[in-house]
Amino acid sequence: MNFRIGVIPGDGIGPEITAEAVKVLDAVASKYGHTFDYDEILLGGASIDVHGIPLTDEAVETARSCDAVLMGSIGGDAATSPWYKLEPSRRPEAGLLKIRKELGLFANLRPAYLYNELKDACPIKESVIGPDGFDMIIVRELTGGLYFGDRETKEVDGVMTAVDTLSYNEKEIRRIAVRAFDIAMKRRRKVTSVDKANVLDSSRLWRKVVEEVAGDYPEVTLEHMLVDNCAMQLVHNPAQFDVIVTENMFGDILSDEASMVTGSIGMLSSASLNETKFGLYEPSHGSAPDIAGKGIANPIATILSAAMMLRYSLDLDTEADAVEAAVAGFLAEGNRTVDIAVEGEEWLGTSAAGDVIASMVAGA
Repeated sequence: MNFRIGVIPGDGIGPEITAEAVKVLDAVASKYGHTFDYDEILLGGASIDVHGIPLTDEAVETARSCDAVLMGSIGGDAATSPWYKLEPSRRPEAGLLKIRKELGLFANLRPAYLYNELKDACPIKESVIGPDGFDMIIVRELTGGLYFGDRETKEVDGVMTAVDTLSYNEKEIRRIAVRAFDIAMKRRRKVTSVDKANVLDSSRLWRKVVEEVAGDYPEVTLEHMLVDNCAMQLVHNPAQFDVIVTENMFGDILSDEASMVTGSIGMLSSASLNETKFGLYEPSHGSAPDIAGKGIANPIATILSAAMMLRYSLDLDTEADAVEAAVAGFLAEGNRTVDIAVEGEEWLGTSAAGDVIASMVAGA
């Protein structure tokens, strides 16, 4: 089968880690008889350097024409990069917000899974997480809420005042809830809806609509949890969670917390999906400009994001299984990158890690 894949190398370590994911995808194509054609797309600081803006309309149209898009990391060091001397609408992250909005990428999926081999890297004691670790997925609404609401900074009675508007309508809530319940049906059939309904009107509407959607999924258990309690429960008993569904800002914060509970954010993939099979796939971590070019970045999150792309956008479940199995095999054989190695343990650089995982896919 032939597929067209957009590749956004991005900034910082982005080009290094996307190169390894493409290497693994090429191994998949060779083994299973597919053809993957890649279109490079500029976004973020890389686009600013060339075009003066973080995302061009042409880049959006290129992405739209692809079957899926694989992305590295976006942005740089806010303290030193000239990109952050620009007005907010021209900074790297503005391009990321724009492409999400333009492509209708309303559902962000971020798995958090503890590999048995990495239990020592988990900051939570095994007596707390239990012998079986944890396996959850956070479903974050991605195109509404504070990040996309009206905002204004102005002087009021001699005092500078800033306003950010948090807005959700029932259609936005319903479609993300449906996606979460659909995912739960393929997992352990439990949804935890996270809100702040004791304070916010938007959360009270969120809870009402989620309960309506739950009525269509009698096999799925629904629980509501306030966001502050959820933040505590993620470090107290992460194994209790299966599917967490929440609004944009809460999901941004909680998914980063969940990622660190696994021991390294360098291990965690993510997908941003629209109402079709199209999706944008990227690692959960940032661009890590402090280690860019050193060849030590962990490419596994990006490789696992490519596996999610195979599964969710290209309907290649067997191939996705092969990539995930190769990552598990990589760890089981004692291979480590620097971020998941214990002191004194040997580790592999970015390219070498990609080579090993690609060879395991080829030999699967």
